[in-house]
Amino acid sequence: MKPKGTFNLFARRKDWESLWYSLLAIVFSFLLVALIMLAMGYNPINAYAALFRGSFGSVYAISLTLCRSVPLIFVGLAVGFALKGGMFNIGGEGQLYMGGFTSAVTALILPQGMPVFISLPLAILAGMVAGMVWGGAIGLIKAKLQINEVIVAIMLNYIAQLLTSFFVNKYFMAKGSMTPQTEILPAGMQLPNIVANSQLTTSLYIALFMGVVYWFVFRHTVFGYEVNALGNNPSAAGTGGVHTVRTTVLVMAFSGALASMAGIFEVFGTYGRFIDGFSPGIGFTGIAIAFIGQGKPLGIILAAILFGSLQAGAMQMSLMEGVSAHIDKVIQGLVIVFIATPNFIRYLLNRKTR
Repeated sequence: MKPKGTFNLFARRKDWESLWYSLLAIVFSFLLVALIMLAMGYNPINAYAALFRGSFGSVYAISLTLCRSVPLIFVGLAVGFALKGGMFNIGGEGQLYMGGFTSAVTALILPQGMPVFISLPLAILAGMVAGMVWGGAIGLIKAKLQINEVIVAIMLNYIAQLLTSFFVNKYFMAKGSMTPQTEILPAGMQLPNIVANSQLTTSLYIALFMGVVYWFVFRHTVFGYEVNALGNNPSAAGTGGVHTVRTTVLVMAFSGALASMAGIFEVFGTYGRFIDGFSPGIGFTGIAIAFIGQGKPLGIILAAILFGSLQAGAMQMSLMEGVSAHIDKVIQGLVIVFIATPNFIRYLLNRKTR
């Protein structure tokens, strides 16, 4: 049972109930957007057909969908991890910037003669440590000062984006570049492509592996049990022997590490360098991914692929049918509304009956 006054978006349901709940939210969102397109004079069948072709209609389209999905998987897992512990990590955007920037700079300053099998893991580890520090700071402030983690995370998002922008523009900008970005990373440190002539790299395998790790932690480890206990009832968890301060900090630190991997593998995979302002709100989209996936790793991965397909196919839909390329954001927002509203109403009703 949750403590009084807590709004839990992950209402307890059986796995099949969670699946159908998310599927219904997605279907209703597509239907409502179809009605909106009809009202605006567009043919929703043709529009959705173009969307499908742009996301799954060819090998390149599928690779683009999966490429867009990879960072969403990392951030979705990060948000889900924090929510399991009863915390809301809205700081994924800042954590992925810190991770991406730190890993890129580390890769550039390491000796050029160092073997790739040493330098690449070191650079990735440096980025993950930066994400852990950025996320762990949120948990520490919450645990020690009782300051809401959402407020702290929002502030740290701005600090991370401005800090990385300052250092790129001032100290690490590529020579002769008009765009604020670092030098290109050494060729050996860029992840290989899975599909030729695409941006899809082996980071996809790493993202899927982290989903397995996520599942294992919460299914088979003591730490996973402690995180769940903290999320279900912090007072009872403390009484039962869970070190609530330490667990709170660790949850947010590990969540920050997962979010940082979104930035790290955009740098080492998609772009091959750190680009100032490269994220189109990946950290915030990850929140929606976690909600749709109901905090379950398979659900998060599938939700990330759904959102990746929307991003990949939106431009095709715009070019072929004239529908705004931002319609994918409308669908994403409606899915969240359909998922969150019933739980919020239930929360309000429970408050009135107390």
